[in-house]
Amino acid sequence: FMHLASIMILLFKINSRKNCAGISLKSQMLYVLVFVTRYLDLFWNFNSLYNWVMKVIFISTSVYIVYLMKFVQPICATYRKDADDKLPVIYLIAPCAVLALIFIEFYEIAEYLWTFSIYLEAVAILPQLMVVHEYAKNDGGFVENLTSHYVFTLGGYRFMYILNWIYRVATEKGYRSWYVWIAGLVQTIIYCDFFFYYLKALKSGGRTRLPL
Repeated sequence: FMHLASIMILLFKINSRKNCAGISLKSQMLYVLVFVTRYLDLFWNFNSLYNWVMKVIFISTSVYIVYLMKFVQPICATYRKDADDKLPVIYLIAPCAVLALIFIEFYEIAEYLWTFSIYLEAVAILPQLMVVHEYAKNDGGFVENLTSHYVFTLGGYRFMYILNWIYRVATEKGYRSWYVWIAGLVQTIIYCDFFFYYLKALKSGGRTRLPL
C-alpha cells in the first residue's frame, strides 16, 4: 500500500498545485515501462479480482502521470527538462535488458519481461533523485514537502518488501528468490541517503534538507 500511497501523493501534488516542479519525467516514463512489462500478463493470468485491479491501477496511473507532465497545461509548462537531463535513460534500460537475459529463472517471453521489470525498477528512481538534488540546490538544500513524501513512500514500500522476504524465508521452507532479493537490496541502498535526511527532518519537525 505504500507504493499506491506514493502514487496518490504525486497525483495530489500535480493536480492540486497544477505543477510538476521537482518531479522527473524520465523516472515516470521508466515506471510506465516497469509496470507494462511486469503486468502484461493481466490479459491472460487472472489470480484474483484484487490482483487484476491493482495491475490496472499501477499501469493506468503511471501513464496518466506521464500524460499530465507532457501534455496538460499549465502542468507541463512547469517541467524542467534541464534538471532532468543528467542521466540518459538508455544507460538504465540497456544494462537491465542485458542482465535479464543472463540472470533469469527460465527463458520465456513473459518471464523475461517480468525479470527485466524487476531490474529496471531498482534503478528507475535515479533520475528522480537527481532532479530532487537539482531543485534542492536552488532552495538552500531543502526539498519541497510533497516531493519528499512521495520519494520516501516510493522507497519505503521496497523496504517493507525486504521485511516480508525475511519473514517468508523464516516461515516458508525452500523459499528463495535471489534475483529479486538482490535487485530489491540495490534499490533500497539507492534510497538510503535520502531516507537518512528525510527521517532526520521528520524527527526535528522540519523540511527535508540535503547536503549541497
